[in-house]
Amino acid sequence: MYFIFCLLCGFIFNGFILEEKCSFCLNLLVCNADDILNCDCQKVELLQETVDFLYMKTNHGCLCNSCLLKFDAWIKYSLAYEFVGNASVLRPEYFYIENGLYVFTPLYHLHKGKCCGNGCRHCVYRSKL
Repeated sequence: MYFIFCLLCGFIFNGFILEEKCSFCLNLLVCNADDILNCDCQKVELLQETVDFLYMKTNHGCLCNSCLLKFDAWIKYSLAYEFVGNASVLRPEYFYIENGLYVFTPLYHLHKGKCCGNGCRHCVYRSKL
């Protein structure tokens, strides 16, 4: 078995099987975008708001089922709770402290509603490379 990795698009050719990386967690996945009804992602039920968010507000390519479920949970949370961007009243699920600095979570970035363009570690919007 041989592997060929394309540095431009991230595809891995594994013999005759085309594998791709999840555009959020970067784990390998097999995507059947050419036969979307038989793609593994079709097994996950998502809110329409999640689908809309992924298509309209992000630049993600294929996502693994685990990441699809994470995005769905974050969207459900954002629908249930009003976003308060004032740092003095941030919810604990919006950040953690690392080396004395605030690190904002993916939930915070999603709930904020747009990419700030600062290359944040947990940005959910994924700028085009």
